[in-house]
Amino acid sequence: MPAAVQEKIRHAVVAAVQLSSVADVEFEASLAELRDLAKTLGFKVVQTFVQKRAAFDAAAYLGVGKREEIRDFVAASAGSDPGAIEAVFVDHEISPTQARNLENEVGCEVMDRTMVILDIFHRNARSRAARAQVEIARLGYMAPRLRELAKLAGPQGRQRSGTGGRGAGESHTELDKRKIRDRIAELQQEIAAMDVERQTQRSRRQERQGLATVALVGYTNAGKSTLMRALTGSDVLVEDKLFATLDTTVRALYPASVPRVLVSDTVGFIKNLPHGLVASFKSTLEEALDAALLLHVIDASDPGFERQLAVTDAVLAEIGAQDVPRLRVFNKIDHVGDAVAQAACAAALRAQYPDCIVMSARRHDDVALLHQATVAFFRQDLVEAELFLPWSAQKLRGEIFARCEVIDERADEEGAFLSVRGERATVAGLAAQLPQAD
Repeated sequence: MPAAVQEKIRHAVVAAVQLSSVADVEFEASLAELRDLAKTLGFKVVQTFVQKRAAFDAAAYLGVGKREEIRDFVAASAGSDPGAIEAVFVDHEISPTQARNLENEVGCEVMDRTMVILDIFHRNARSRAARAQVEIARLGYMAPRLRELAKLAGPQGRQRSGTGGRGAGESHTELDKRKIRDRIAELQQEIAAMDVERQTQRSRRQERQGLATVALVGYTNAGKSTLMRALTGSDVLVEDKLFATLDTTVRALYPASVPRVLVSDTVGFIKNLPHGLVASFKSTLEEALDAALLLHVIDASDPGFERQLAVTDAVLAEIGAQDVPRLRVFNKIDHVGDAVAQAACAAALRAQYPDCIVMSARRHDDVALLHQATVAFFRQDLVEAELFLPWSAQKLRGEIFARCEVIDERADEEGAFLSVRGERATVAGLAAQLPQAD
């Protein structure tokens, strides 16, 4: 039997400029995040190059000395073990000219932070809407870089002559930019049509079933998918990679509750998420806008969780969801040392955030407490009533049990008396279909 073919490991280095205004802790956290992004793309980061400067180099982001150091490292890796360096990941969004100059000097591909995130989104998008949104962001990113690509292509790639017609005499860059504008307009029309269809379906679903809605939001890799799986008993993707989940997943809270609650997962947030992606993924993030309650999932084991919390708050404000009721859920407490360390961490978090929940999505009792808190939120506005169900109207029994919580039941020769709890409109609608008890 032939041996399994192993995927070739690709090697890369990370390079970053630390400006004087950036604290060491914040800078190191951002570098760690970029290394995780590189891992998600399938790269192994073998070296990190850091330079402290008052400003980025206008020509090539890094200073001359640091560029030479990276160039020598890349050249030396060509015939070495573990292997040649294939890419340099830069922890900022840099200009097309800076990228081209840096690439020419270091001798391998240069990918800035925005390009890395866009590439990951491109690989992981599954639904038609997500793919269209990613393509818009990628096209928007590439448009200003076409001129630099044309320079790399040489004189033969710069001019396209013609004998007449709309494109005659236009440069490749001009034609490509026009094609990009046309394609973006086409994709925006498709997304608008999908948004209308999605809104219609959502409205019909909510009108028909009277569902309460919860959205999981938070930093990427905070454990949202694991929590989604635990809360809904569903088989959703759980993977230790950034942005493993892009498309919104919607499942019912399990065990079922009254009112019935739908839980949706959303794309994870990240520091310096490209603005184009925030805009293009607005329809995905609108699950947060439509939700009656946000479960803000935070990695309790991450020393930089406060920075992540601030990033999530900022993105939610950007999409207009800052006023949606929110419950902070500190997940992954089981990753915080031993039992004593976990207890101390939980106590500190509850002192700082009095209404939060500290838990592990892998502990059944913790998940049950979050389930209880979620249901309790939606039961705040429920009303209790007694419905009389005559024996001649038993066909409504199933509907009552499906749409309300039956607290108690007693019967006599005329029919059943059901003490129920449910949404005011639901209870009133059911009562209107039933005769009043004497």
